[in-house]
Amino acid sequence: MMIESAVMELPDTKTIRLKWPDGYNPEFKTGQFITLYWPDTPNYKRAYSLSSCALDRGFYEVTIKRDGKMGTRLVDWAKPGDKLFVIPPVGKFLPVYETAKHLICIAGGSGVTPFRAFVREATRRKLETKITILYSVRQPKDIIFNDEFRQLEQENPRFTFHVTCTRAKPEDNWTGRTGRITPEWVREHARDLTNTIFYACGPNPLVEFAEVVVFELGVSKEQMKTEKWG
Repeated sequence: MMIESAVMELPDTKTIRLKWPDGYNPEFKTGQFITLYWPDTPNYKRAYSLSSCALDRGFYEVTIKRDGKMGTRLVDWAKPGDKLFVIPPVGKFLPVYETAKHLICIAGGSGVTPFRAFVREATRRKLETKITILYSVRQPKDIIFNDEFRQLEQENPRFTFHVTCTRAKPEDNWTGRTGRITPEWVREHARDLTNTIFYACGPNPLVEFAEVVVFELGVSKEQMKTEKWG
């Protein structure tokens, strides 16, 4: 597929839009991932969660941090007009869009990118599903999609976006929450446990921590979905 646009979200994070070929109209679900590889290195493949949703037609979007060989090449070198091979979307990290459900999405770093897709679809479809994102970053400058999430909060009364900064500096003038994600913070937002589904996406330590927190809350395994990013 051809890269249609490549936008820097942060100094180390880029959103790449891959244009579908003419006549291509795949069925896929919000929350799935695609696998990418360059024509010159077909054996080196990396999977990336879609940051666009299933209602976005004509393209796929992935939002990538400069990390590892593939992430570094994509962030530093990928540009409009380049071609990438794309293995179509798969995966089971899917939002449960039911009226009574509350989705609590725990994310670290670029792990927030699939949740942009979750909220986009829910907002466009005007769904009753409640969605809460609990997002951990080092500093305020590391928040991916901050403006878009704040805009989605304005459009969708069922959505809230909460950020905690683990290494905020005085000059950041950060007035929000500081420190890591804690069990208490998760509990604060999980009011009706029987109808809550927990999602965790990001680096392994964050996802494993989220699994422990959710286990301690006493909910069933079926109520926890995870996507680990090495």
